[in-house]
Order: sequence, then C-alpha cells, then structure tokens
Amino acid sequence: MTQALLDGFSYLECPRWHEGRIWFADFYTHRVFSATEDGSDLRVEAEVPQQPSGLGWLPDGRLLIVSMRDARLLRREPDGTLVTHADLSAQVTGHLNDMVVDAQGRAYVGNFGFDLMNQAPVAPAALLRVDPDGTVTTVAEDMWFPNGSVITDDGVLMVDETFANRVTAFDIAPDGSLRNRRTWAKFGDMPTERDFGKALPQIVVAPDGCCLDAEGAMWIADGIGGRLLRVREGGEIVDEINPGTGVFACMLGGVDGRTLFACAAPDFFEHTRKDTREAALLAFRVDVPRAGRP
Repeated sequence: MTQALLDGFSYLECPRWHEGRIWFADFYTHRVFSATEDGSDLRVEAEVPQQPSGLGWLPDGRLLIVSMRDARLLRREPDGTLVTHADLSAQVTGHLNDMVVDAQGRAYVGNFGFDLMNQAPVAPAALLRVDPDGTVTTVAEDMWFPNGSVITDDGVLMVDETFANRVTAFDIAPDGSLRNRRTWAKFGDMPTERDFGKALPQIVVAPDGCCLDAEGAMWIADGIGGRLLRVREGGEIVDEINPGTGVFACMLGGVDGRTLFACAAPDFFEHTRKDTREAALLAFRVDVPRAGRP
C-alpha cells in the first residue's frame, strides 16, 4: 500500500537514511530536509541557494551536499555553517547531480553532461571523485547521465546511466580509482539518437535514484516509466511498484531497513515543478532490508 509520508514540496531527490531519519533534497525551495520514519518531526537541515541534490557524510559525521547550479560540493560544519568542500565547475558539462560517499569520505559525483531542462542534445559526462581534502579527479568518462549510485559492502561502485539503458559497475581500488568497468544491468540497447525528443522513446528504463538491498539487488526509480524496479545483476526485473505518479529516487531505511522511501512528482521538468508544490515523499514496505551505501 502506498503511503504519502510528506507532501507539498517542489521536486524531491536524493533520499538518504541516516541516524534514524530520512533525509532528502527539495530542488526548487533550495532546502535539505530530514524527518523521522513516520514523517513526523520535519526539519530543515540546510538551505542551498544554488539547488541541493546528492547527500552524503564524511567519516567524522559532517554532511556533504551537492550544489547543482554552481557545481560545488558543500560541507556543513558542526555549527551549521555551509562551506565549499570542492569546486567542480571546471570539470563538468552540465548541472552536478547525485553522488555516493564511501567509508573513507571520498565522494563519487555525477553531472548531467548537457542542458537537460532546455532539452539540448544528449551528450556524455565524466564521473568525478572528490577526496576528503577537496581534490577533484576524473575517474570515468563517456558516462551517459551518471545518476544514482551505490557502493556494495565489498567495494563495488554501481552507477545508473539514465540515458544509456544500463547500470555500470566498477571496482574501487584502494586509492579510490576505478577499475574493471562493466555493465551490471542492461535494460535495452544504447539509444542511437542524440536529439532529446528522439532519444527518450529509445529508453526502456531510465535508471535514476537507487539503493541496494541485502540480497545484492538494486531498487531503481525509472525516471521516465513512473515505477520502482527491483533489479538483479544482468537486468532481470524481479519486483515492480507502480505508485501512479512519476518516481525519481528511492532509498531503503527505517528501523528494520525494510521501508522503501520514494521521491514522487508528476514529472521532472523545472518549468512545471518550480512554482508548484505537488511533490511527495512516499513509503512502501518490502521484504529485503537495506545494504551498502548510501
């Protein structure tokens, strides 16, 4: 049964379960929120004027927040002050996007690669790593809209490529570099069209935000298909939730790790979401608990 925990937002993304609370970003009100599992005790955790996105935490507990429009990774200090952790503007070709932070505090950050909201031609992007000292390194290229990402307990990074019909996996080396690039899940062929309007119909599954469960499967929000998919390696879809609205990110959490939180809205376009308050945080109960990062 679908339960709307919270509503009245502009466009939600990047949910995270952390220290007994569900955290998420609201793009067009420029705020990061957290709430308890039942949706109560809603708090504003940060205000990010240039649009918040991916969330993660350093080993010492400080919050990292993607600031999309100015291509910066922000860090929240213990007194609540936001400072620039890293400037990625010289190495991106579109808005900064989602990220995942590993146990060493290294953030793997994607970007759009093109002007999505103005429906520019689809183009590839680089995946970047931000080290704890703020150093920015390109770790993978030719990624087609690198989006939601997870890290398994044994050190595999898996990245949703929204415009490539696939999830791509890498082994994380001790120094944080990526090795052994491979396709973890394939939903269809790589689109041949680069024109935005022609590329969309060639996407079978548009993997957006995602999370990992204890059986090694991923829950993936299909950003075009309006569904939450439980996917095994190779691309087999073994479960599907259709909430009746667009869904763009998901995260397992709750006390027992079996609540699947999902960010829902009618669509993802800025011009229709910015001045409306139709986005909601949904919750579903599932059988297999969370695992890995985030």
